[in-house]
Parts: sequence; structure tokens; C-alpha cells
Amino acid sequence: MDEPDTAAILPGDVLSATSADGPTADRDSSSGKDEAAAPSRCSGPVLVSVEPVLFLSMFSVALQAPLATQYLWDRISEDLGYNGSKRSECSNGSVAPDPLQKEVETLTAHWNLYISLGGFTLGLLVVPLLGSWSDLAGRRPVLIIPNFGLALQAAVYLLVMYLKLPVVYFLVGRLLSGLLGDFNAILAGCFAYVADASDRRSRTFRVAVLEACLGLSGMLASIIGGQWRKAQGYINPFWLVLATSLAAALYAFLFVRESIVPDPSAKLVTTRHHKAVWHLYATGGSSSEGGGGFHRCKLWLYTLCFFLVVAVHFGCRDLYVLYELSSPLCWGSALIGYGSAAQHLAYLSSLLGLKLMQYCLKDSWVALVGLLSNIVGLLVFSVADTTQLMFTGYGLCFLFMTAMPVLRSKLSKLVDPSEQGALFASVACVETLCYLVGSGVFNSLYPATLHFMKGFSFLFAAIILLIPAGIIGILQCLDQRRGHRAAS
Repeated sequence: MDEPDTAAILPGDVLSATSADGPTADRDSSSGKDEAAAPSRCSGPVLVSVEPVLFLSMFSVALQAPLATQYLWDRISEDLGYNGSKRSECSNGSVAPDPLQKEVETLTAHWNLYISLGGFTLGLLVVPLLGSWSDLAGRRPVLIIPNFGLALQAAVYLLVMYLKLPVVYFLVGRLLSGLLGDFNAILAGCFAYVADASDRRSRTFRVAVLEACLGLSGMLASIIGGQWRKAQGYINPFWLVLATSLAAALYAFLFVRESIVPDPSAKLVTTRHHKAVWHLYATGGSSSEGGGGFHRCKLWLYTLCFFLVVAVHFGCRDLYVLYELSSPLCWGSALIGYGSAAQHLAYLSSLLGLKLMQYCLKDSWVALVGLLSNIVGLLVFSVADTTQLMFTGYGLCFLFMTAMPVLRSKLSKLVDPSEQGALFASVACVETLCYLVGSGVFNSLYPATLHFMKGFSFLFAAIILLIPAGIIGILQCLDQRRGHRAAS
């Protein structure tokens, strides 16, 4: 079979009868197990890719996340009789902190923790199944089913708001979404789809384009959500959350073509999917045969880096709203929306920065620059006591997302094309664990450290990011040394 021209591939195209890294025929001739394991690619171009699905899904998630936290704050304040005396604290620095405000902060952080733990615990079990299953059953089901889960969660939240139900029903909605895969399953499906459609040379940038879709939709949702909540309250924005989740599912069903040939007999509930993930990390995958233990070690270390970076990112995400709502900042919904938009704008600046830095730096050094940007921004957040300083922190984080697409790409390049499904299932599992651990650690750490340093959680996050920075730098130096030895 003739090899297609990979240089002409558009964002929605796939490689006909080729792997993500090159023609499968070359590998099949040398390994019978690769031929048996490799998923079949659909022939012909896929004219519409997954970027719109990810954009709509992220819009739904980014619109509801800060609004849900603010709603919890308002409901808990109402239940405790807290009447917003924080405003006087902001205008007069000599006023002692209101003990009710600290109680509201603590309870809101704890409810965020319970809701996150509930959804992510279920996701930890469901997402690996869906991700690995998509390697056989196709990518489209994993793009459709979790979006229905997000829509169901939004419907439950709307019932809570209309009927003034106890906030514990927020946890019920989150559990229903987690049972259907949650947003992490959508991420797994989208990145696996891109792995099907890209070669090694273009993969890092293609992954960064998906990350930029996350940022652009998050930025728009943050601006719209903050202004809309200020003008009309919570209910109408949550109707948009419901609509965008359903629109994403409908778009995937009608317009996204499969990137692999689905197997109608593929079963979802089976131990095969978990075994595939275990085999990948226990042996290092088929491509480790020439690299031995070093190859397997790199797979584990890059996964650890990914875990730490994502855990810090999502662990801090909930804290930004709490930090901004309380004194000394005391932001309203509009400023919170602008702050969240500034954070998501870094997705776009990171995409541009990654593309420019790739002309003169290897991917590992690009990731280190991104981690440095994140660390400096977190250090500023830890001492921010004015609006100007808080936005300075957001500005310094303008490259903080470059590390994530680099790590996803490096993990993808470490395994064979026949193992991409198992890899992205494991990455989705790790990402779910990141949400779980990040939310648990930071939502517990924040109220526990309010009495001696309000921004200590951000300082702790900056210290944690030094670990992946060191690992990435050391691995890159080792790779360069091995390359020099091989050349000589």
C-alpha cells in the first residue's frame, strides 16, 4: 500500500493504513504481535476533527466550575447568617477578620473537596475502561457518553437552585457525571484521536492545539459566566452549561468521523482494558525491547512528572476563587471572571510560545521554561494582597501550559502505535488521580494554613513543581549524552 503524504494532513485528517509514527507495514513485517494488536485506521480523510467537541465540553466545565463555588459560598453564607461583612474588612485593614467568613471559607473548601472526591473516585474506575475500550470500539462513543454525563450534572445543579435543595445534591450530580466518564474521558478520547491522526514530528504541536482549545473556551466561559452571574444570577448560566454539553455530544455524533475501524464485538466491562494498561507500565511496552530498563524508567518518570504538574494545576484551580472572594482581595463575580479569563488566556500564549520556542529549543527545554513561568506566578500568588499583584501573577504564568503538551507527546512517542489506546487510558487514569489528589491535598491544606499564611498553598505548589523540572532536565541531559555516544 502506498504511503500517504503526511505533510498535507489537516487537523481533522487521519493517516490511511499508517500508525501515528509511520507505516504499520514496516512494524508488522518485524513483529507479529504488533500486527495483531494494532488498531485498524479508517481509510480516507477525516474532514472534521475533535477540536470543536473539546471546545464545547471545556466551555461547559469552565462556565460551571467558578459559578458552582460561588453558589456554594452564597448558600453556606445564607445558612450561617454571614451577611457579607467582608466588605468592611476590605475598606478598613484594621478591622479584625470576621470568624464567620473563615467558617464560610472552610466549609466551601470542604464541600469542594467532597464533590471532587466523589466524582473523581468514580472516574478513576470508569475512565480507564472507556479510554482503553475506545481503542477497539472507536473514539466517538467516548466523546458522546461523558458529555451526556456533564449535561446530567448540570440538570441536577439546576434542580438544586430552583428548589433550594441542600448542597449535598451537588455531590449527587457530580457522581452521575463521574459514572459516565466525566470530562477526563473526553480528554482521553480527544488526545487518542489526535494520536491516530498525527506523526511524531507534528504531535507536540497538535496536542498543544487541543490544549489551546481548552484555554480559549475556558477564557470565554469565564468572562461570560462572571458578567452573566452578576446580571442575572446563577440559573440562566447553568442552562447554557446544559445546552453546551448536549451540543458537544450532538456534534460528535453527527460530524466527527471515526479515526479507527470499530470492532462491534468490543466489550466495555472486561478486565482486558486494565490488563493492557498494567502490561504497558510493567514491561515498558513493545518499543522498549531495544531500550531495556531505561525506556521503562522514562515511561514511569514522565508519568510522574505529568502527575505532579496536573495535580498542582487542578489542585490550585479551586483555590483561586476562594482566595479572591475573601479578604484582602474581596473580588466580585466580574473580577473573578476576568481573573479566570486571564488564567485561561495562558493556554493561547503557551501555544504561541511553544511554537516559537520549538524553532530553537528541544521539547524538554520548552517544558522547563513553562514550569519556570508557573513557579514564578505561584510565588506571586502566595503573597498577593492587591488586585494588581494578583493579575501580575496571572501575567507571569503566561507559559505555564507548555509543559503539559510536551509531556503528553513524550509519553505517546515512547510506545508503539498498537499501544496508543492503552497509553491514553493510563494517562486518563493518572489525570483522574491528579484531580483526586490535587483537590484533596489543596482543599485540605488551604483552610488548615489560613491562620499563619493565606497563600501558603501556592508556595507549596511552587515547591512541588521543582520536582518535575529536575526530572525533565536530567532525562534530557541523559538522552543527549546517549545520543553523543551513539554518534561517536
